[in-house]
Amino acid sequence: MAEESASVIIVTATGQPQDRDESGQTVSIIDAATIERSQARSVADLLGRVPSVRINSNGSLGSVTSVSLRGAEVGQTLVLLDGVRVNDPSSTSDAVDFGNLLVGNIRRIEVMRGSNAIPYGSDAIGGVIDLSTRDEDAPDGLLLRASAEGGYAGTAQGIADVGWRDGGLRVDAGLAGLRTDGISSAARRFGATETDGLENVTAHARIEAPLTSEISIDLRGYYVDSVLDYDSFFGAPSDSSDVSQFSQFTGYAGLKASSFGGAFNSRLSFTYLANRRDYRFVAGSPVDFGYRGNGWRLDYQGKLAVHRAADLLFGYTHDAPDYRFFGFGSDETHDAQTDSGFAMLIVRPLPRLSVTGGVRHDEHSQFGGVTTLGANANLGLADGKTRVRFAYGEGFRTPSLYQLYDTFSGTASLAPERSDSVNVGLDRSFANGKGQVSLTLFSRTTRNQIDFDMATFRYGNLARTKAQGAELEVALSPVEGFDIELAWSLVDTRDRSPGSANFDRHLSRRPVHGISLSMDKDWGFGFATGATFRLNSDAVDPTAPSGSLDGYVLLDLRASYRIDERFELFGRVENVFDADYETAYGYGTYGRAAYGGVRVKL
Repeated sequence: MAEESASVIIVTATGQPQDRDESGQTVSIIDAATIERSQARSVADLLGRVPSVRINSNGSLGSVTSVSLRGAEVGQTLVLLDGVRVNDPSSTSDAVDFGNLLVGNIRRIEVMRGSNAIPYGSDAIGGVIDLSTRDEDAPDGLLLRASAEGGYAGTAQGIADVGWRDGGLRVDAGLAGLRTDGISSAARRFGATETDGLENVTAHARIEAPLTSEISIDLRGYYVDSVLDYDSFFGAPSDSSDVSQFSQFTGYAGLKASSFGGAFNSRLSFTYLANRRDYRFVAGSPVDFGYRGNGWRLDYQGKLAVHRAADLLFGYTHDAPDYRFFGFGSDETHDAQTDSGFAMLIVRPLPRLSVTGGVRHDEHSQFGGVTTLGANANLGLADGKTRVRFAYGEGFRTPSLYQLYDTFSGTASLAPERSDSVNVGLDRSFANGKGQVSLTLFSRTTRNQIDFDMATFRYGNLARTKAQGAELEVALSPVEGFDIELAWSLVDTRDRSPGSANFDRHLSRRPVHGISLSMDKDWGFGFATGATFRLNSDAVDPTAPSGSLDGYVLLDLRASYRIDERFELFGRVENVFDADYETAYGYGTYGRAAYGGVRVKL
């Protein structure tokens, strides 16, 4: 009988480290080795390789980029960056603009798909994306990493990272900078020729230090400053001289304590998010309009081993977001508060069976209370190769401050969006442990979805949507040094609003089929090659004259040569076939482009 796969730790299922074999949630992990091997620049590019993730971009690198999980609205995805929620309190739907998130010093990404409000509260309807700069595998001592690359459209990028390990003491800091002339954000087929450039600087720092044998402190900070030329058009796509500046600071201060021989663990944390967005119609002119979004969060989580086969997780959270909008003769500020509590019980009644159940209540200062439930299970079969997963989760999304209070379109009586999500999955190892396959079937219904009512020009709880589909992940290493990763998904999203003129139509910009296939080969003398093939099917887009966007196929090739243990050369060609495609009507995408650079590790 083959042994079960080695333990893999995840955090998105419960908000605390947990063996993946104890959770019924669907979780994909992009580790540091995969990130480095991919040579990807943007987080969105990496996420596009995960099943049921759909990406829409408004043109050049750095432009507004939206991510949807299992067909959910973009504001229904919760995003964590080094433990801090980075959903923007000043955006129309609390959505994260992934255009500002470059890979830089990101070392690990977790993607949990399916509603899971119990540990997180609002926004986790489609799922949770967790980004971390922490290098889990760094050895003791000093580690220095740096890379530089350049290529198409005058692109230049530099990344530096330093880490120090000494037992329980961990220190990390990093800096990344990128500039590019970019491409025209308005598609060139409309006669747009002006390139839209980007300058992005990202920095992070983290300190984890033991204060005593049972108490430790965790401090984290992350900063982004980005200046982007973009095209803003109403009607026919065209060049414009618009410029945006985005800055974000996130801070985390945590205190962890362990007592009773490790049977009781506590974590108290305070997090802060500050987003600033300024927009100018002409570069160098005064700001024409802008947004400010802040989020304060106090969070306590406890974990108690009530039995050798049972753990109780519980917590309390206080959230206080606020936002300001100014411009066009208006200057308004609004805020809200939410107090939340949850409890979750993890039981292991049999050696290969884990069952989790929980309840959460959130009390919002505007609309009152929301109670959500969730349960999941993971069962390992007697063959030692197969595990069966089940998860039921309820989710909700608090109406954004903009949707509640905006002078021109807000509706203070909005109710929260609610969802019910079910998925059933099977994980199986094969080829004597060299391969792993995961198959998941899912279904989600969302009620009270908030839409903009074109009749009243205000937001309202108008919609009901349905999403269902299937996901397949395969990882195989048939021989040493040869890795194959396949991700396929079918995401069928429909408008199920009673009486809607669009009843049973597909939701916009969500291709039904998506495939990503990556193959990487280490040839054994420092030389490695790789390829990633991606396919997305046609998608509905009401702004397009035909009502839809054509599907597309992309191929990226990459290679690297390790000179010695310290130096490595790398290069890649993206969109080898020079495919002409769009993920949002009227916005351009990159054609064939080549980049190259060097990495250093000391």
